[in-house]
Amino acid sequence: MAEILGRQGAPEDEQHVKAAAVVLPRAAEAAVLHRIARRRKREDTQRKERVDVRYSVEEKTAILARARSLNIAGAHYVGAVVMAHIHGDLALPGQRTPLDDYIDELTTLREQVAKIGNNVNQIARKLNSGGHPHPGDTATLAQTERTLGAVRAAISAIAAAANQTVAKKAAR
Repeated sequence: MAEILGRQGAPEDEQHVKAAAVVLPRAAEAAVLHRIARRRKREDTQRKERVDVRYSVEEKTAILARARSLNIAGAHYVGAVVMAHIHGDLALPGQRTPLDDYIDELTTLREQVAKIGNNVNQIARKLNSGGHPHPGDTATLAQTERTLGAVRAAISAIAAAANQTVAKKAAR
């Protein structure tokens, strides 16, 4: 009986146990998986090119779990992610994005506006230091206070925009 089952020398009981433990997919499930894996845009010629990659056990498990959750084959998922990156729709971890550039610009702008505020503050301090006021000092002092208010509002708005952008980036 062992020769008939294809495993010469294996005890017959072991063969029956192993055969019973293998769960074969149903034909309908196999057809669905095949159809889902082919959802990418059809090309005039068959896809023949292949790229081999290696994953750790944990990476492969995560890829396959994500693909199953999307109801697509693992190869399709990997292909779609790679093509999204190639087309600029997806950034790799550690890669700079336009949002990173925007955050840096906002940070630089906030610093520059803060320097303006420091200069205006020095003017106000000088005007308030006492001594004999010059003609127009009162008007200048009033203008410096309005400017400081505008600078504070600008810094707050810039900081809020930067924080919102950082939150948006983190949500991706």
